[in-house]
Amino acid sequence: MTPRHAFRVVVTVFCAVTLQGTVLLDVRIGGVHPDVMVLLPVAAGLAGGPAQGATVGFWTGLVADLFLPTPFGLSALVGTLVGFGVGASTAALDRTVWWLPPLVALVGSAAYELAYPLLGTVLGQPQMLHVPIADIVVLVGVVNAVLAAPAVRVVAWALPEASTEGLPTSSSTVAGWR
Repeated sequence: MTPRHAFRVVVTVFCAVTLQGTVLLDVRIGGVHPDVMVLLPVAAGLAGGPAQGATVGFWTGLVADLFLPTPFGLSALVGTLVGFGVGASTAALDRTVWWLPPLVALVGSAAYELAYPLLGTVLGQPQMLHVPIADIVVLVGVVNAVLAAPAVRVVAWALPEASTEGLPTSSSTVAGWR
C-alpha cells in the first residue's frame, strides 16, 4: 500500500468514526443506533476482495475498540472475519447488478452483529447476549444497505488497486465506484 492510499484509508476510517461518534450515536430507533463502522469492512471486501476486506476490517475494528467497553480486539477480529468473508463470497458474483452492494451490506452487517456478541460471550462476556440482538441486526443491516453504494464508492477510492473488474460502470447501476 502506497503512502497515498494509506492516507486515504486513514481519512476514510477517521470520517466514519467521526460520523459514528457525533451523529449516529444520537440517532436511536427502538433504543438501537446505526453502526457505519460495520459497513467499512463489508464495503472493502466488496470493492477490494478478501485480503483488503480483512485488512480494513482489522484496522477499523481496532479503532472502534478504542471507544467500546468490550474486550479490546473483539471488533477487530469480527471485522477481519466479515471483511474476508464478504470478499471471498462475492469474488465470483456478477458485480454489475445494482442490488449487489445493498444485499451484501445487509447480509454482511447482520453477520457482524450476530458474530460480535457470540464471540464476546465465548471470550467471557455473557452480558453481550442480554441486548436486543434481533433489533440491532435489523436496524444496522437496513441502514447499512441504504448506505452501501456510497460506502463502496468511497472505500474503492481509498484502496490501492481495488478490484474494479466486473463492478458497475453504467449510469443505470452504481456508476463510478472509484
